[in-house]
Amino acid sequence: QVQLVESGGGLVQAGGSLRLSCEVSGRTVSDYAMAWFRQAPGKERDVVAGIRWSGSMTYPQSAKGRFTISKDNAKNTVYLQMNSLRPEDTAVYYCAARGRYSSRWYDHREYEYWGQGTQVTVSS
Repeated sequence: QVQLVESGGGLVQAGGSLRLSCEVSGRTVSDYAMAWFRQAPGKERDVVAGIRWSGSMTYPQSAKGRFTISKDNAKNTVYLQMNSLRPEDTAVYYCAARGRYSSRWYDHREYEYWGQGTQVTVSS
């Protein structure tokens, strides 16, 4: 059974930075394509970054230049570095894992495993 546990969320002022972590247990992180999603109250769950089996990274346009996804296979952990945070980045951030190929890397329905989420709040 694969488990994902996020950490690193919190309260930060606009312009600040946070690094989220997602520790994978039960399998190795290299077995999956990974992604970070976020969901604000009343809104859909949107992708903010993805990383393929190869380690190549993908981002939606809204996250390019501010968010960086990475993984450490030795620590079985995926990270999301978030810089220049804005109040509109406030959301619950989720780590997700996908064991099968899909061109729809941005679609939360393609992911089989999810963490419990970590709250990120950006104050103005």
